Amino acid sequence: MALFGKSNYTFIKVKRKEIPAGVWTKCPGCESPAYSKELKTNLNVCPKCGFHLVLNARERVEHIIDGGSFTEFDVKMSSSDPLGFKGPKTYPDKLKADQEATDLTDAVITGKGTIDGHKAALAVTDSRFIMGSMGSVVGEKITRAVEYATKNKIPVVIVSGSGGGARMYEGALSLMQMAKTCAALERHSQAGLLYVSVLTNPTMGGIMASFAGIGDVIIAEPKALIGFAGPRVIEQTIRQKLPAGFQRAEFLLQHGMIDMIVERQDLKGVLAHTMGYVLNGKHTTG
Repeated sequence: MALFGKSNYTFIKVKRKEIPAGVWTKCPGCESPAYSKELKTNLNVCPKCGFHLVLNARERVEHIIDGGSFTEFDVKMSSSDPLGFKGPKTYPDKLKADQEATDLTDAVITGKGTIDGHKAALAVTDSRFIMGSMGSVVGEKITRAVEYATKNKIPVVIVSGSGGGARMYEGALSLMQMAKTCAALERHSQAGLLYVSVLTNPTMGGIMASFAGIGDVIIAEPKALIGFAGPRVIEQTIRQKLPAGFQRAEFLLQHGMIDMIVERQDLKGVLAHTMGYVLNGKHTTG
């Protein structure tokens, strides 16, 4: 029996219009779609919930340093394979893949420039390159940037974003960079010079346990995950439920582990104000 007295049906196929890849980005904070172009103009901060998404190292340099003032250090320095690391992918293959994907030679950019007219040395790690982990090259480049700042009596700003900590591919050679960078920063401090550490999401492991955690002023972006071991590992180890927001920037500020939380768009101004405060003789470090 025909439905509604009709024996024949006509089916129309509507071709679904595909949305080009990269037009929308899902916010990890509120899980809402954000228009990628709008995100970029907003420094990768979600316009709905304010979540700070990843910003790569070159974008951070462009945001922090005055236009045309940046000179990059050690541009061609790249890692070797000191341990002949064996795994699903060799260390040289991993390096090559990330170098091609990021257009970086390793997980940090260092250099000198001005921040609202104040001279400074800058180092910025990039979480896209082996999770921003620290191997021999990252440690060496940061140490050289700090030593340049000490010699020229200017502040150091290091922006950290590492979910990888010390790089396992280089074993103890990677762990040595923790002491080397801290020793350079101690000499910088003994010279009465300023070091500002900026922590982004995530800053973990050996990086947080070394240079990222010893700034004269420690600034964090909102809701950044900051710590040594991750919260899941800690819960499994101590067999206790952790407090809400544990290891987030707001929790660390409340417990005195960092000095301030600064929105990304305000960071350059806060850095300039901090350097001006010190350089005008109102405060000394060390």
